[in-house]
Amino acid sequence: MKINRVRNLSKTVLVIAGSDPSGGAGIQADLKTLTSLNVYGMTAITALTEQNTKGVTDIFEIPLYFVVKQINCCLSDIGANAIKIGMMHNSGLIYGVYEALKHNKIIGNKKISIVLDPVMVAKGGHRLLKEDAVNSLKNFIKNTNPILTPNIPEAEILTGMKINNLADMKTAGKKIIDMGAIFVVLKGGHMNSPIISDLLIGEEVFDQIETTKIETDNTHGTGCTMASALTAELAKSNSIKEAFQKAHFYVNQAIITSPQFGNGHGPINHSFNIN
Repeated sequence: MKINRVRNLSKTVLVIAGSDPSGGAGIQADLKTLTSLNVYGMTAITALTEQNTKGVTDIFEIPLYFVVKQINCCLSDIGANAIKIGMMHNSGLIYGVYEALKHNKIIGNKKISIVLDPVMVAKGGHRLLKEDAVNSLKNFIKNTNPILTPNIPEAEILTGMKINNLADMKTAGKKIIDMGAIFVVLKGGHMNSPIISDLLIGEEVFDQIETTKIETDNTHGTGCTMASALTAELAKSNSIKEAFQKAHFYVNQAIITSPQFGNGHGPINHSFNIN
């Protein structure tokens, strides 16, 4: 068989997150995204879930010691150009992940971006972060200075404020920067508006992308995908603005070309850019 094109892999990303057996979100979406963007993905799985397009019905927590083992074996051997963190469901796990990253000299290494998608509640309403762990997550943000990618409900939980409009989004983003995040990508998809605004906010950086809202039920895993696409582009040494713009385009096209699988919130098309 003739190979027409070789895509050389040179950058690596470690994803620390939960698993979605239906393939639309979580670790599965992360790996599909990284692969399609020509980045080598590794995983440390924090939880197994029972979920599909209709929602999350059960969670099996991976023991902390084994999550740490997964992190250590990847970073001590292959290493990572960037880290993407998704579902961390309790305080013990949040602290353990911090210690593992510190042990592997990721914390404080300005060459390695940490992207944190603060997964808290599934689309169907199932709580993915225990209520008593919110303060632990805030401490994690303070101590690791990550890039945060919250949606509006997640930003409301973190800031304690209601977000009703674009001005509120900007205020919430600045509050999250004050918590310790180096940048915030605040996604406006939950806003009741025909025009959706996604914001990139930093101390000296601001960018805003506006798109017409796509009327679709096929949005399962968009948050995971956005965070992983952003991480992939940062791993490739793109600037935060360029990474934000490329990740936004990737997710938007993946929604437009969604395969319409399942009976609920269907997955998006992570492979639209692969010939």
